[in-house]
Amino acid sequence: MGSLSTSLLVLVFAGGAAATWAAGIFLSNATDALDVRYGLGDALGGIILLAVAGTLPEIAITVSAAASGHLDLAVGNLIGGVAVQTLVLVILDAASGKERPLSFLVGSLLPVIEALIVMAVLGTALGGAALPASTNLFGASPTSYAAVLIWLIGVWIINRARKQTIWRVETPAGATPGRRHHRAGDTHPYPGRTNAAVIGVFSLAAVVTLVAGVLLQDSGNVLAGRLGLTGAVFGATVLAVASALPEISSGIAAVRLGDMQLAVGDIFGGNSFQITLLLLADLIAGTPVIVAAHSSDVWLGAAGMLMTAIAAMGIIARPTRTFLALGADSIALVAVYALAVYFLPK
Repeated sequence: MGSLSTSLLVLVFAGGAAATWAAGIFLSNATDALDVRYGLGDALGGIILLAVAGTLPEIAITVSAAASGHLDLAVGNLIGGVAVQTLVLVILDAASGKERPLSFLVGSLLPVIEALIVMAVLGTALGGAALPASTNLFGASPTSYAAVLIWLIGVWIINRARKQTIWRVETPAGATPGRRHHRAGDTHPYPGRTNAAVIGVFSLAAVVTLVAGVLLQDSGNVLAGRLGLTGAVFGATVLAVASALPEISSGIAAVRLGDMQLAVGDIFGGNSFQITLLLLADLIAGTPVIVAAHSSDVWLGAAGMLMTAIAAMGIIARPTRTFLALGADSIALVAVYALAVYFLPK
């Protein structure tokens, strides 16, 4: 794409962003339907189906960047993207209404487990940045393997927790831990479609998201060079925002369906799965890519962990009041991210 003019590159980038937004809506509706038809539950739907599909832009960006040797771009997008995508919770909070914060409406503690998985996986991955560049285990960093193992264990824990209610927690009246519309007697999306048709919608939306991710990476990489931005900074900011569009659109769709747990689970599930892509990047590049992490990546990674902790504490504390249509936890997320960007190492 280097031969295209800057204006055309901007159009390609914007087109890729628009495609990911539209596909995210279909992904959310199809996931909602598949959750009900196959009995997956909101938690697994968010951390597996919707999270993996919503992470397709990151998969495309990671594969393309690792294969072309732009390791700093791959690391910046994966590590720095956690903070950006956690900030999406603020948008979902605003979309959930002015009466109660999103953290109150979730009405379930399963997202807290998902948040802990994000922190464990991200912390493990960041530890790899301190290892010598020569540390190589079958073509990848040991922390990349560890992050995947932790994620798999986390999925098993969530599945066990949703099936076996060991703790009994009473949520305040007004919370909507699952699908409000199912409780009201309404049907799930695509009621007249067969299972195969719904899977087809999900698959098509996933393909569109994947192709759009390739366009975002290719056009974004050229634009970053022309704007004088390093791959690390561009990947952790502009590219991370663009690749977070599926989570924004699918999250808003889930909120409108009344499925607050799916909306939040999509964010946390996508963030934890996203970090496991470091192993994919390692194997493609043939070397640990985390060693290419800049100080800005580590800084934003730490900010992502702090923001995840704030979001989890908000769900546990259950704030009942809103300020400017946002919960106190959302305001804290905005403040932390703003400070992180302001003090971002150059």
